[in-house]
Amino acid sequence: MTVVFADIQAAQARIAGQVDRTPVRHSRRLSKLTGAEVWVKYDNLHFTGSFKERGALNRLMQLTEAEKARGVVAASAGNHAQALAYHGGRLGVPVTIVMPEGTPFTKVDGTRSHGANVVIKGADFTGSTTEAHRLRDEEGLIFISAFDDEGVVAGQGVCAIEFLEDAPDLDVLIIPIGGGGLIAGCSVAAKAIKPDIRIFGVEAAMYPSFSARRNGTEARCGGATIAEGIAVKDVGDIPFALADPLVEDVLVCAEEDFEKAVAFYATYEKTVAEGAGAGGLAALLAYPDTFRGLKVGLVLCGGNIDARMLAVVLNREMVRERRLIVYRILGDDRPGMLSAMAAVIGGLGGNIIDVVHNRLALDVPAKGAEFDIMVETRDSAHADEIGQALKDKGYALRMG
Repeated sequence: MTVVFADIQAAQARIAGQVDRTPVRHSRRLSKLTGAEVWVKYDNLHFTGSFKERGALNRLMQLTEAEKARGVVAASAGNHAQALAYHGGRLGVPVTIVMPEGTPFTKVDGTRSHGANVVIKGADFTGSTTEAHRLRDEEGLIFISAFDDEGVVAGQGVCAIEFLEDAPDLDVLIIPIGGGGLIAGCSVAAKAIKPDIRIFGVEAAMYPSFSARRNGTEARCGGATIAEGIAVKDVGDIPFALADPLVEDVLVCAEEDFEKAVAFYATYEKTVAEGAGAGGLAALLAYPDTFRGLKVGLVLCGGNIDARMLAVVLNREMVRERRLIVYRILGDDRPGMLSAMAAVIGGLGGNIIDVVHNRLALDVPAKGAEFDIMVETRDSAHADEIGQALKDKGYALRMG
């Protein structure tokens, strides 16, 4: 079996009115930042927070009445889980979801809130899939893959139809790849609508399964990536067969790229993206020369990120931009030292966030102290200005 454009059009008609049509907007800020003309499709605005709703609903609606009564099971790190749970609940289909250990709390809680039976099993997606297959065989459930399923792929392809209806002049689509369902469906649809459009995939450096299979090499996958939504060790057979001939290149991005993309969506676009959802922007930031001057479409495919992790990412970006910096100062342990240093920092407009005294470091004199002063600055030049002022006052300084 395979998926053709007619299947995607049928899926669009089947799910019409039951899944939000997410907006497409031109981003002047991201265009100025990257040198490309950037359009973003905000699939993070789906009710369950990701693009997965289209594929999950399309597949559920293709079940027979007997299959619906038996119930379905799936393995998912969260987004497919929530989509299947939500629409299964709407349609009266019992849903069991197997999630890997360490799945973000927001995705676990979101899945349970839609009435699904959640099983936490497996160190990663592969382990969870093994458990889901066991439940399928022992309990007679219908297994619905998050990506390796024609009905799911056809549903995901509706994203590209909507995107090109709203932004028909796009030269390029950049789409994250985990199991491959989104890029497969979107590639088939986009090439049918606009044969000369260029399709690029994005993978996390820790999980380059599509790239490895394309190159005929063994994928070396593993590690804790912020892009856990695309942390898949084996791309699906169906998506790979569909997408491989249509995808021009797959761009592999480092963790820093995903972090920056999450932060930039928050600060530039005032929207929340999870690591995998920000993959398209991560690639655009990491490979700007590839897309400069082109009309680029980014699918912001998910926004389900823990609040704590979002806070960590935003703070780490402030550190990269040196808007959050630690000045380490070695000085005498005597009254007035800290207030004197604070006067220099405050006098130049630095905002002191935290101060740590270390009197036990053996490389500090017994009558001395090490002061770690965390300061919020305007930018890198401001950080240097404060550092130089501290040095001019005679403080032995190291900036972190």
